[in-house]
Amino acid sequence: MSQATTVDHGKWAEFFDTLSADHAGHSAAIELLDADFGDQFETERLPFAYASYDPRDDVVVIGVGGNSSRFPVLLRHMIDHPTEIDLTVPEPAETDVRIVGEDGTTTLLRLRPKPALPS
Repeated sequence: MSQATTVDHGKWAEFFDTLSADHAGHSAAIELLDADFGDQFETERLPFAYASYDPRDDVVVIGVGGNSSRFPVLLRHMIDHPTEIDLTVPEPAETDVRIVGEDGTTTLLRLRPKPALPS
């Protein structure tokens, strides 16, 4: 099992820029962990477009879809006033990002390479 690494607050913007460049087009799942409503998937197996941190508005934005006729709509998931961001690499080429919001809700972003098409 891999260890989670906490991303330093001062490097959040750079972290998400690198994550977006390294994982563009990968399969993304966004899962919400909420004490009041339980665990819920917001998306599963949609193409990852980007993730960013805006320090001015103190918000993380994750974009999925919107890059093809199969997924024409870009879905944006926003986490206002994040308090913690952790990175886990469970397997090579796989990345999990855990973002804790100010209200205690946790967002899990799971990025996986697209499976190879049969030849």
